[in-house]
Amino acid sequence: MFTGIVRERGRVASVEEGPDGVRLEISAPETASQLGIGDSVSVSGACLTATEISNGSFSVTAVAETLSRTTLGRLSTEDDVNLETAARVGDPLGGHFVQGHVDGLGRVASVGDGGRVRIEAGPEILRYCVEKGSIAVDGVSLTIAGLRDGAFEVALIPHTLEVTTLGALEPGDEVNLEVDVLAKYVERLTHPDTISGR
Repeated sequence: MFTGIVRERGRVASVEEGPDGVRLEISAPETASQLGIGDSVSVSGACLTATEISNGSFSVTAVAETLSRTTLGRLSTEDDVNLETAARVGDPLGGHFVQGHVDGLGRVASVGDGGRVRIEAGPEILRYCVEKGSIAVDGVSLTIAGLRDGAFEVALIPHTLEVTTLGALEPGDEVNLEVDVLAKYVERLTHPDTISGR
């Protein structure tokens, strides 16, 4: 479980394709110092498991299922990623409940003044979006500022633009999206005959 509050922006040191998926080595001294082998870590919104840790870097493997649902398969050496270690009991919940289970991809439609970003998404994502509700974009907990024409809008504050990868977004970029899990539970409880597809 995560909160969507990015603790560090890491840099991809190497990408290796193998029979089990894609192994990513990520340079991130602060995050690496907090991880143990087997710990969960959110990498741009996807929950992965740390398998190696050394010299300010850690490694994870993204398997085929993860690669098919996220942007992680498109990462290259020197790309930046948003990082968050798993929340611990007693930690402040500064964002919202984030599982690291990416629900789908969105595409940046526009980047405007004042950090206003419009992201197009499919109906399977937008059905769970409400104005002033929460959504995780590349692992960053954000508030939905508006909904219109098959897209939602967020307003990024200067701090978010500075410390996460979202400050580099451009029209056409794809992003990992995770809707608020509470919305999915409400739907399941109020419509027990409907199984939400991912």
